[in-house]
Amino acid sequence: MKLLKPFHPPPLAMVTDGRSGFSSPAGFRDGFDRNSLPVPEIDVGTDKVYVAVGKSLEKAVSLFHWTFRRFRGQEICILYVHQPSPLIPTLLGKLPAAQANPDVVRAYRRQEREETNKLLLDYTSLCSRSKVKACVVTTENEQVRKGIVDLVNEYGVRKLVMGAAQETWMKVKKNSSKSSYAAKNAPPFCQIWFINKGQLLYSKEPTEAYDALPPPSILQDSDTLRSQSLRHPGSAERESLEVYRRSTSTVGFVSGNVSVMRSKQGEGDCSRRLPSNTSSDSGYSSSNEFDSRFEEENLYKKLEEVNMEAEASRNEAFQELLRRKRLEAQAIEANNKVRAYESAYAQEVEQRKTAEDELNAARRELEQLLERREVASKELHNAMRNIAILENQVQEANRRREESAEELKLIQASVTTLVIEKQTVQRQRFEAAKWLDQWKFRGQGGGASSMDGCTEEATSTTGRLMEFSVLDLENATFNFSERFEIGCGRYGCSVYKGEMSNRTVMIKMLHPSNLQAQSEFQQEVQVVGKLQHKHILGLIGICPEAYALVYEYMPGCLESHVSNKNNSYSMYWKTRTRIISEIANALLFLHASRPKKILHGDLKPENIVLDSELSAKLCNFRFSTLVNEETFRCRSFRKYAELNRPFLFTDPEFLHTGTLTAKSDVYSFGMIILWLLTGRQSAGLVNEVKKAVSCCDLGSVLDTLAGEWPSFVAKRLADLGLRCCESNARDRPVVSPMLVKELEQLAVLEDRRVPSFFLCPILKEIMHDPQLAADGFTYEGEALRGWFKNGRETSPMTNLRLSHLDLTPNHSLRIAVQDWLCNP
Repeated sequence: MKLLKPFHPPPLAMVTDGRSGFSSPAGFRDGFDRNSLPVPEIDVGTDKVYVAVGKSLEKAVSLFHWTFRRFRGQEICILYVHQPSPLIPTLLGKLPAAQANPDVVRAYRRQEREETNKLLLDYTSLCSRSKVKACVVTTENEQVRKGIVDLVNEYGVRKLVMGAAQETWMKVKKNSSKSSYAAKNAPPFCQIWFINKGQLLYSKEPTEAYDALPPPSILQDSDTLRSQSLRHPGSAERESLEVYRRSTSTVGFVSGNVSVMRSKQGEGDCSRRLPSNTSSDSGYSSSNEFDSRFEEENLYKKLEEVNMEAEASRNEAFQELLRRKRLEAQAIEANNKVRAYESAYAQEVEQRKTAEDELNAARRELEQLLERREVASKELHNAMRNIAILENQVQEANRRREESAEELKLIQASVTTLVIEKQTVQRQRFEAAKWLDQWKFRGQGGGASSMDGCTEEATSTTGRLMEFSVLDLENATFNFSERFEIGCGRYGCSVYKGEMSNRTVMIKMLHPSNLQAQSEFQQEVQVVGKLQHKHILGLIGICPEAYALVYEYMPGCLESHVSNKNNSYSMYWKTRTRIISEIANALLFLHASRPKKILHGDLKPENIVLDSELSAKLCNFRFSTLVNEETFRCRSFRKYAELNRPFLFTDPEFLHTGTLTAKSDVYSFGMIILWLLTGRQSAGLVNEVKKAVSCCDLGSVLDTLAGEWPSFVAKRLADLGLRCCESNARDRPVVSPMLVKELEQLAVLEDRRVPSFFLCPILKEIMHDPQLAADGFTYEGEALRGWFKNGRETSPMTNLRLSHLDLTPNHSLRIAVQDWLCNP
């Protein structure tokens, strides 16, 4: 009787594991050509040597060479695990396979399988060149090490050669490598050799024996097939097909000459197995068994024919699928080309339209250029004609200039003669003045007398200032040497230091060519020459020829003393307070002049000079403006809408409107007060002081170089400075005699004992706005309002709840405080 053998499918691409992740054998064949790997078929259970290789051809060659030397003449099986890439390259970058387009994923998987096919072809070619019989077993798994162990278990591999890193065996705790995983999880019957660079690193010996039987799934399916075919002869073909599907899904596919492992059992085994399978049917005879076996063989033959036809159909369908995919790809490519052509055509149309628009614009521009050229030609013609006329006029002007030059020479000669005569007269008058000074000095018994007294007397008697010649000025300044130049003023004037009449003077030279300077010279002579005040810089004499003014000399100005940190020790708070009172005294004198009012107009630290005793004097008036009584009754009057430059100490209303008033001097005076208090010059100085006063933290902004300011003095000066710096001129105070007297007393306030009832119980300072509360005590109004604002309704003195929060001004106490401040 012929031994029944299981059906073997025709040779396919290569052996794959059923758990590899491919959807179907046909899908796996999409990446591997069936006739590309001519290797022998796999004989499951034989004593083969399995070599686990990866993508590195160099490492695989070293493994193959070691295997060829170690197992000479034995058949080897190439074991390869394909690990699909988790990221798919797209136009947007690499994306996870789950997020990418399925068509892109399938195309990329197909590319991976083609690369794997090429790699395996290289491996089999290497074995062929070495004359070693080889087959290929492959699977697909997310983890290569797990795929190796699964194939070892699936095919019952007893001999396995694989690569390993040298440090894997030196570091015991390192279990993440493929070799460590295989050594730990391989079945006990598998012997593994770990190779590194052609050298044996380590080998794992088997601990159990293994029966050289084919996989149980195949035997079980074969027995099941036989038993079912014997019991149900009519359905043998259907059951055989089902068994074939299960066996192929378990065993996989073999490429070229590789086939599913065949059963090597003998006749005795079959004869022993068949009775066991048919023992359940006790009524059958031996003849029936022979008939059933013969029928089974016929069924197997028919099944083989059916399977061959099915395989051929599948191959045809597969080829048809490939052709369809190829045609679809060509259609997609054609569609893309059509779209590209359409896009290029649309772009060309748009570019042509743009080019036409640009051409039209260029034509219009050319026409405009031609028109402009015509106009320019006409203008050039007119200009050439005008040039000819102007040349004639220039020649006439040159002729007249020559005539005028001759006349001017004659005039200059006459003027020179007159100047010499005038200088002689001036020298004689100056000598007479010197004799008068000497007689004045002798008449006072040798006592100290100043040049100011002599000058004032001479002025009062003669009614005019002393006049000096240009020669006198040159002698006083060593011919206007640069070493004697100490500064410059407005309109480009120069200021020199000189020696005249045995005293040091300051000579202010104005430029005669400047009309504004000429006007300033006339007004300073008329106004400043008549002013006699101890806090206004006195004018000694003039030189009308050179437009020069001779003032008394002061060694420094307020700006240099306060800003220079080396001299700041001398500017104690008392000195600063006294200077403030002296400035107020000078402003009171100017604003109280009758019948004409005088404004300074440019009050700032640079225009406040200090003598050796640090006494302040005002200078550099803005033309020493005079205002008559009728004009002064108006709130403001127009004065020089133009200003050289904005400045911190200049009234913002004057900067905005060009209107100069007495309140403009008051604003500058307030800024000087805040500057002397804080020592700062910044645009936000007023806001800084306001914030400090409102927060009762005035000490944080005071200038520490001035010493420790008395709280009352600092508070009073800060309040006065802020009132003077109000943005609205109508809210600024007027410089009055009472205000000047109060400021004079602030400098000596520390030496006087303040009455206790003048002090606020909260602030412990003199009250300027005394307010009577419900408890009968008087407080500073601002301090008490802050007390109530914080949510307190109790008395600061008795700590009892107040019946009401209304305040009553204490006028009598306010008058008493003001009288005490004004009277020493």
